[in-house]
Amino acid sequence: MNTQTSYKEYAVLVLCGVLAAGVVIALAALGNPPNMALCIACFMRDTAGALKLHTAAPVQYMRPEIIGIVLGAFCMALVRKEFKPKGGSAPVARFVLSFFMMIGALVFLGCPLRMILRMGAGDLNAWVGLVGFAAGIALGVVFLKNGFSLGKATPSAHKLEGMIVPIIVAVFLVVSLTTSLFAISQKGPGSIHAPLIASLIGGLIFGAVSQRTRLCFAGGFRDVFITRDASRLIVIAFIFVGILAFNLITGHFKLSFDAQPIAHAQALWNVLGLFVVGLAATLMGGCPLRQLVLAGSGNSDAGISFFGLLVGAAFAHNFGLASSGQGTTFAGQVMIVVGIVVLCVIAACNLNKAKA
Repeated sequence: MNTQTSYKEYAVLVLCGVLAAGVVIALAALGNPPNMALCIACFMRDTAGALKLHTAAPVQYMRPEIIGIVLGAFCMALVRKEFKPKGGSAPVARFVLSFFMMIGALVFLGCPLRMILRMGAGDLNAWVGLVGFAAGIALGVVFLKNGFSLGKATPSAHKLEGMIVPIIVAVFLVVSLTTSLFAISQKGPGSIHAPLIASLIGGLIFGAVSQRTRLCFAGGFRDVFITRDASRLIVIAFIFVGILAFNLITGHFKLSFDAQPIAHAQALWNVLGLFVVGLAATLMGGCPLRQLVLAGSGNSDAGISFFGLLVGAAFAHNFGLASSGQGTTFAGQVMIVVGIVVLCVIAACNLNKAKA
């Protein structure tokens, strides 16, 4: 990349960072749950509840942000001629990885995006969780450097293959607007949300920005570890600074471990929960946000991950794995340990295949 192009790309990253920060600030100001202006794991959990895949009444709402992110990425991919249907790279392994990535996120109570938002609100538990997230990525990088691969995706002969997830979320939007089929929480986090139109527009903008910048919270740190390239952290930095400023100005900043909204202070499980998220995201090539964006861009492997996240969210609430403000559950703790073992087995098996 020449110097002129490099400067241009940095300017794009800065502009996109401002837009992304603006979206999370707007969603926070317009009524999304505290310290949860935009959380892929939490909103996928609410969406799973809306679809009645789980029956936890406080977390059921068809989140327009999820729909917007996928469709925003889809539109940006079309505009940039980057919509290229492809897939076939270890779909079952990717389903399992995304399943455990969701379990880890719901034990921590948030995806990497919400981790940044919680950090910007003074939640010290999120700073502790960052240690686990970075450690999981670091272990994933070790596997990558030693030949780990899930195989290469191949172009699909049918464009419809890459459009399945965008079509599904578009149907979700139509059904939610025209019927009462989906469950809706009457209390709890699922009942707290910004206006539907604002949420949808925010998701569209965030999805488009994420597609344009290849925004990925795991990928940004991974690039630093591998190539010392921090450019993919620029948008993340703007999101952090933006939400930090918003919280300071509005009086929502609270520097503490205790009494943080929709969070717990069990340090070990905050670390291990995000360790699972970081490791799974590195092995499968993207955090929960990145999987949604890739699914919107035509990648059917990421489409499998989309469904893995939904099933993981449903499983977490049907079997008492998800944490609450009171702390983790024993079942959740056991599943985190199982998840670490499973992820390492998947990594080792594909590492051996690469060497062979």
